[in-house]
Amino acid sequence: QVQVVESGGGLVQAGGSLRLSCAASGRTFSSLDLGWWRQAPGKEREFVAAVNWSGGSTFYSDSVKGRFTISRDNAKNTVYLQMNSLKPEDTAVYYCAVKLYSGSYYSRGSYTYWGQGTQVTVSS
Repeated sequence: QVQVVESGGGLVQAGGSLRLSCAASGRTFSSLDLGWWRQAPGKEREFVAAVNWSGGSTFYSDSVKGRFTISRDNAKNTVYLQMNSLKPEDTAVYYCAVKLYSGSYYSRGSYTYWGQGTQVTVSS
């Protein structure tokens, strides 16, 4: 079992920045592939970004590429999502998820454990 806890959400104006954090415990953090997903009201959960166990490979959706940065600190058992140039359409609940097995980083079914989510609201 892996426990996943997100933090750092909030209300920000368009063009602003936020940094989300995700702590994962229950397995050796440095062996975990991790991802960020988001879900806006009335929409399906969508992939945002992911990072492999070493931090050497990162993956982004086209909608956030160039604005968001995923990173990890294995010494702190934490993965981050730095979000810059935020837009109202980035408003959603953001979820951190753990990918334990092989499969596409872009596929929701590849992720086994999920956090409860943190709300991000971007005002225009």
